[in-house]
Amino acid sequence: MPKTNAVRDKEYVLRAVEENNVRFIRLWFTDILEFLKSFAITRNELETALTDGMGFDGSSIEGFARIYESDMIAMPDPTTFQILPWRPQEDAVARMFCDILEPSGKPYDGCPRYALKRNMEKAKKKGYTFNVGPELEFFYFKSAQSPEGLDNGGYFDLTPLDVASDLRRETVQNLERMGIIVEYSHHEVAPSQHEIDLRYNDALTMADSAMTYRLIVKEVALQHGVHASFMPKPIFGQNGSGMHVHQSLFKGDKNAFFDADDKYYLSDTAKHYIAGLLHHVPEITSVLNQWVNSYKRLVPGYEAPCYISWANRNRSALVRVPTYKPGKEKATRAELRSPDPACNPYLAFSVMLSAGLEGIEKKYDLPDPIEEDIYEMSPADRLKKGITTLPGSLSEAVKLTQESELVRKALGDHIFEKFIANKTIEWDNYRLHVSKYEIDKYLPIL
Repeated sequence: MPKTNAVRDKEYVLRAVEENNVRFIRLWFTDILEFLKSFAITRNELETALTDGMGFDGSSIEGFARIYESDMIAMPDPTTFQILPWRPQEDAVARMFCDILEPSGKPYDGCPRYALKRNMEKAKKKGYTFNVGPELEFFYFKSAQSPEGLDNGGYFDLTPLDVASDLRRETVQNLERMGIIVEYSHHEVAPSQHEIDLRYNDALTMADSAMTYRLIVKEVALQHGVHASFMPKPIFGQNGSGMHVHQSLFKGDKNAFFDADDKYYLSDTAKHYIAGLLHHVPEITSVLNQWVNSYKRLVPGYEAPCYISWANRNRSALVRVPTYKPGKEKATRAELRSPDPACNPYLAFSVMLSAGLEGIEKKYDLPDPIEEDIYEMSPADRLKKGITTLPGSLSEAVKLTQESELVRKALGDHIFEKFIANKTIEWDNYRLHVSKYEIDKYLPIL
């Protein structure tokens, strides 16, 4: 196979397919929510696909075209070509992510990958590269029918409490075979909860990697007869699953967030960026936490931040700035702790970047850090310190997003309106549903 540092263009892909006996190529893209879509082509169609793209019906994809304007083109990105390591190698299967185009060849406004590209281009015009490193947590369950875990382990536990370490190891091996660098993997706080952290990269590459990560976690679990879930809060009384997103801006090879002379080792750029996140986070929350279930995680007491503040060491804060270590200037970053792993990473990274850039452009002031345990404060103390809260439900979050010019600009009119419409329907369906809790609690007494 060609060297991994070779230029990944059309010729590279055609050569790699021939040398590795690739029979099928899966073309991947996402809808406006977070669901990975795919169709396969044979290698006989590959050169045509790389040159002209492949047509498909966009009217059946959530948030894409209406029935009378449904023709779409999936244009493979050759830089994303990878062989799927869990498929038989004698008749190998590869994948490429696609950009969605209109029949005219114009980028399609409903494509989440294009939305992120547009926002990264805005950052590039200001001289910045946007880097992110997400920590995606998930659960292993015995089946998809009920949240019955595989173990009773806790944070960093080993065998016999951590019985799924082999699943994690196999997942990491598959990620690395696909060129995705892993930093850590470990058992998380809740029983049967796990985390695999990816090495930071530019936001577009990382969004592709996050989509690949979620699929591999589920594929490996399925092969071992268990179910992996990125549901934000699957178990009552236990920690939910988050996607803490470490983020920074680079200018060339220098971290624009670092300042050796600052008390917190943060540049003015970093301070304005973090202030932008804090200022705009209520209106971007529906994109970072897009499901009804997401808001059952964002409650006090379970490590999920719901209070809008920042700190160095305080993990009850919404934004944490990890302590600077001498010689590690490139590691200076802001960690946004509210997103969950069931969001659309292309859209989530887009609104985070937009909020941060707005803070830089308008020179938002960064308030003082809060290093106390915010969960232990009284409401009066939080009010005195100016600490407000995230939206408490999907309905509240969507209403804030609906009024947000920042989110509309970040996502574009098409995705913005489709997203709001979809989430409004989800909330309406949820509030009309009569739950088991209501039956158990109210039927006997009312």
